[in-house]
Amino acid sequence: MSLDLNTAWYLLVGALLAGYAVLDGFDLGVGALHLFARTDVQRRTFLNAIGPVWDGNEVWLVTGGGALFAAFPIVYATVFSGFYVAMMLLLVGLIFRAVAIEFRSKQPGAGWRRAWDGSFAIASVASSLLMGVAFGNIIWGIPIDAAGEFAGSFLSLLTPYALLTGVTTVALFTMHGAIYLLLKTEGDTQEMVKGWASNTIVFFLVCYATTTMATLIYRPEMTAAIKARPVLFALPVLTMLAIANVPRAIRHTRHREAFVSSSCAVLGLFALVGVGMYPTLVNAWEPARQLTIYNAASSPKTLWIMLIMAAVGMPLVLTYTVSVYWIFRGKVKLESTSY
Repeated sequence: MSLDLNTAWYLLVGALLAGYAVLDGFDLGVGALHLFARTDVQRRTFLNAIGPVWDGNEVWLVTGGGALFAAFPIVYATVFSGFYVAMMLLLVGLIFRAVAIEFRSKQPGAGWRRAWDGSFAIASVASSLLMGVAFGNIIWGIPIDAAGEFAGSFLSLLTPYALLTGVTTVALFTMHGAIYLLLKTEGDTQEMVKGWASNTIVFFLVCYATTTMATLIYRPEMTAAIKARPVLFALPVLTMLAIANVPRAIRHTRHREAFVSSSCAVLGLFALVGVGMYPTLVNAWEPARQLTIYNAASSPKTLWIMLIMAAVGMPLVLTYTVSVYWIFRGKVKLESTSY
């Protein structure tokens, strides 16, 4: 991997999407666990745990999508037109989550709150599943015609491998969300979440092992870069160490360490896919039609201008993100103005 302009944008887009997976992954996971809470106070606690940060987390998705559009417009056009139905369903899911968070506390009625609780949980699971399915299709490969356009249908995206990566994504985000709740809760609620965290870890490990085996069997080319450069073997080792440290840290009540390990696991899995795919951005059924960082990129002048804009904008996004998490650090305390 040589660090030319196209590779720099490959790394930057990957970093933005990986940042989104780490940050919005845990609040999608909190949503997936929402219906398992026993009382209205516990559900309010969960909503207020993510309340100050969930919308800021989604900025990373918008920024990553914008960067993909500017740097690799052919990929953006192919993926967004090919995954049109899936993308619309994802947008509906993300919108319903936002509406549920804001509307649930507006009325005290049990029926009103149950309806929004259901919307919040279903939308969170569906959004995670769709993101994983999209990711699985990019790895597995999609039908692309001679004009570089998607030549399949919505149903053709629902391959067994894509569905497997979708379920694995739900499992990963659910584990990540349970660990985040351990950081933000205390007392009986925290003890209840601790039991959930153990179950979500087992669920994720089963899905992770299955997806890894399927990838090694059906997409062995994903390991070609690691075989060619043995130093990259450190990447899967570090990822597995991060995953293994999650249950250990929770057992020793080191919840912050468990969350850092879970975040590193998300970043490690993203990096493994990035290394395995490079320089391809979207796999095609026919190798000659793959979209890469060279045949799908904008002009060098556009990439330079966008790189300068990214150098100015990224520190602002990072500063905002760090500030919000610092201001709202600590355990959740419910007040009359809380969700």
